[in-house]
Amino acid sequence: MQETSVNILAIESSCDDTSAAVLCDGKIRANIIAGQEVHRLYGGVIPELAGRAHQSNILPVVQQAMFKAGIHPEELSAIAFTRGPGLMGSLLVGAGFAKGLSISLNKPLIGVDHLQAHVSAVFIEHEHIPRPMLCLLVSGGHTQLVMVDEDNRMNLIGSTLDDAAGEALDKAAKLLGLPYPGGPHIDRLAKEGNPEAFSFATSRLADYQFSFSGIKTSLLYFLKARPPGFTEQHLPDICASFQEHVVQYLLHITRKAIKNLKPASIALSGGVSANSRLRAAFEDLAQEHSIPAYIPSFEYCTDNAAMIAMAAYQAYQHGSFSNLDVMPYARQSVVPI
Repeated sequence: MQETSVNILAIESSCDDTSAAVLCDGKIRANIIAGQEVHRLYGGVIPELAGRAHQSNILPVVQQAMFKAGIHPEELSAIAFTRGPGLMGSLLVGAGFAKGLSISLNKPLIGVDHLQAHVSAVFIEHEHIPRPMLCLLVSGGHTQLVMVDEDNRMNLIGSTLDDAAGEALDKAAKLLGLPYPGGPHIDRLAKEGNPEAFSFATSRLADYQFSFSGIKTSLLYFLKARPPGFTEQHLPDICASFQEHVVQYLLHITRKAIKNLKPASIALSGGVSANSRLRAAFEDLAQEHSIPAYIPSFEYCTDNAAMIAMAAYQAYQHGSFSNLDVMPYARQSVVPI
């Protein structure tokens, strides 16, 4: 019987969120996410605890996604999962589950790069985007500039040499005594502060490279030089100023890439793309250069299986599948071309 539709089940387990999504003919039918609150007690993700939580969450999350989508297992066209980068223990849980399901249902397997999926998230709600598209990918672990052509081939043109933007925000929040994850707390407090109140150092590198270790160190020395009680009294201003420096630094390098590479459109993706100040500033950047900007909805910014499903759908259309011996990888320095 000839297949009339493409139905993909996708699994995301790269860090501390267990997620499953179902995509039908390019449209997301379900996107279920189970978080792990236990890590808040430690101020960061504990890999061993994350792996154990994935083992508990993965089956009910997949069942919920399939039920919500109204798809039976035999109707699936392929099983997709996150190969990496990420925490190896967490990745192995998702990969093992996907492989077992692929064997039991006799369905093709598609291993997806997590970073490529963040870029593909832009296409979940926007099917026709002018190319080439320049995407600024900003997350807790990665900061990259990626060019995407008409065939969805991705070319890495710039990345961070040390900390990522999200990592810098989370570390700044920890220095300020804010709860984990700190980025959203900085975003919230920044709305009450003056972004021009304080100045922090940022690095200027060649080409389209980023570096966030300097601004983090600048904040550390700034706080050490202040008298007791200063931080609490000026917390909104500190958050607003630090966040604004990070945002303007990201836009400075993106603006340089727009000027030199002349993309037909720009996009913003990754967990930090949920930051309200960055979203607004990115829209302004697009207007400044008279090109369209595309930013995923909040639910597709942070780690989720819908973006894995979209990347897998693009791979499916090109007949790109994985063998059962495909292995996860903890680190990947570039988005695949």
